[in-house]
Amino acid sequence: MRRLSVASERWPLAAAFVISRGSKTEAEVVVAELHDGDQRGRGESVPYGRYGETTKTVTAQIESIRAEIEAGVGCGELQGLLPAGAARNALDCALWDLEAKRAGARAWSLAGLTRLDPVKTCFTISIASPAEMAEAARENARRPMLKLKIGSADDLAAVEAVRSAAPKARLVVDANEALSLDDLRRIAPAFARLGVLVVEQPLPAGEDASLEGYDSPVPLCADESLHTRAELAACVGRYSMVNIKLDKAGGLTEALALAAEARAKGFKIMAGSMVGTSLGIAPALILAQGAAVADLDGPLLLARDREPGLSVVGSLLQPPAPELWG
Repeated sequence: MRRLSVASERWPLAAAFVISRGSKTEAEVVVAELHDGDQRGRGESVPYGRYGETTKTVTAQIESIRAEIEAGVGCGELQGLLPAGAARNALDCALWDLEAKRAGARAWSLAGLTRLDPVKTCFTISIASPAEMAEAARENARRPMLKLKIGSADDLAAVEAVRSAAPKARLVVDANEALSLDDLRRIAPAFARLGVLVVEQPLPAGEDASLEGYDSPVPLCADESLHTRAELAACVGRYSMVNIKLDKAGGLTEALALAAEARAKGFKIMAGSMVGTSLGIAPALILAQGAAVADLDGPLLLARDREPGLSVVGSLLQPPAPELWG
């Protein structure tokens, strides 16, 4: 008989992670484990306060369907039992892991892939003074892509300082809803001049309609405005890229379906994540195959990671060992 266990964990970060909405010094995660005979499947999620989630609420959501999970429901049935979010993600990824173990196969083959290639991830530079952001960029200048968190009066100065400190790095700018349309109109031309590849979620979610008719000199990516396929149609004509995260989508099952539909509508894909351990990032490597941008640097931001964790060479994430996931 299948058995479910749920636990919350705290993982210290190597440095404070600062975005426009606040900062944190540790990753709080929820881990769901499914045991079926000698096989074990695990999934990790990161509750996100932006969406009213805590480790307690996510754990309670998981516990609310314990009977159904232990009775043997699969990923398809799970989609109707819980809404999109961290709770469903932990269970969905645990089910994928368990099914792979039971089948004696790798999870990516169950997803229809013939192989899983390594993935180059962005490395995040938190909001700080321009000088501090430049120093962080200088320390990571050899990484192929840096993601800059913005949302202060010094945004343009910070991006200019980072570009000077890391002249060869590709740059992604993430506002986390902190800009107005006037702000965007003012600084986007300078971002284009500085070689910024994409600006992520410039405006607050719910204000996307103001982007219609705006010809941005830098491509725009939806993040907080997009969780599942239900919001995809509203992104047409406003964004050219969408950031798909397992915790927003409620697991790998919906994330893969969302990616396929987004590509069919002409969107480029950013495979993103919250800040968590390698267990939470491993399933996202399947989503990241063929993505235009991967932002999966959670394990790189931790003071310590799981054992075993993902093998990382610079910014290159290697496929997970079966002992970790999938």
